[in-house]
Amino acid sequence: MSPPRSRVLLALASVWLIWGSTYLFMRFAVETLPPVALAGVRYFTAGVILWWLSRWRAVPEPRAVPWQGHAIVGTLLTAGNASVALAVQRIPSGAAALLVGMTPCYMVLLEWLWRRGARPAAGVVAGLALGVAGTALLVGPRAFAGEPLDPVGAGTVLLGSAAWAIGSIYSRTLPRHVSALRTSGVQMVAGGAVVLLAGILAGDLARFDPSGVTFRSAASLVYLILIGSLLGYSSYMYLLGVTSAALASTYAFVNPVVAVILGALFAGEVLTPRMAAAGALIVLAVAMITLFGREQRLPPKRRRAGDYLEVHEAP
Repeated sequence: MSPPRSRVLLALASVWLIWGSTYLFMRFAVETLPPVALAGVRYFTAGVILWWLSRWRAVPEPRAVPWQGHAIVGTLLTAGNASVALAVQRIPSGAAALLVGMTPCYMVLLEWLWRRGARPAAGVVAGLALGVAGTALLVGPRAFAGEPLDPVGAGTVLLGSAAWAIGSIYSRTLPRHVSALRTSGVQMVAGGAVVLLAGILAGDLARFDPSGVTFRSAASLVYLILIGSLLGYSSYMYLLGVTSAALASTYAFVNPVVAVILGALFAGEVLTPRMAAAGALIVLAVAMITLFGREQRLPPKRRRAGDYLEVHEAP
């Protein structure tokens, strides 16, 4: 029996809007909250909730699953998210979302070169070329098209996206729990704890002034945990179960557009001609990689639930 069309459309709209909005809320959160520790707390808290839900559902687990590999995956994914929290202090949230949109390019190359997967199809190669061109336009010299992005902020996002891609690809080699909730919970708890510790060692908490936390920052953190991580996750997993992977994965090229629009409307971010042109190239690139590379995707039942959490919000 086919699922109600209205429910599918609602879930799809949720993934598009929720994950696209997380960049704006991350920008609001880091106004008065330490960025690295913020990412750690966000993932650790969401992971605890997912772990509790997996225990509440009591899905039988016939075998023990080693946690070390999933801890590495969770750390890489959370580090990718932390990179965005750091970067939006220096670059517009919409621009960060456009750069995160390059993550599928990393994943295609890693799948091919690292895991010896199938050679990318011609449409995927064309998408990769467009993605590189869009990124170069976004962060290249001023002579390209006016003022470029801050190179430190842009580089931070690109490195974080690479970490996210590596973690996502590595996760495919690991044994998984029967419960996708439990797998995601383990990864998020471990990754959140490691990144939170890194934030503490980097002095995040030493510089943190609790009295200076605004309601907007605190509310944004709650939104990121409950709406961005949990509701967005649930909507995406529902889509994977009732529709095609290609349709569910359209979030990858819709989220940057949503993020740019929300940043302009609610954070006063200026959409420059350079950003508009680069964004068009990157969105087209991700669309081509998603559509032409869909035959190389894992079927839904083999996907690890956490691979797509905040993706590309992200991460």
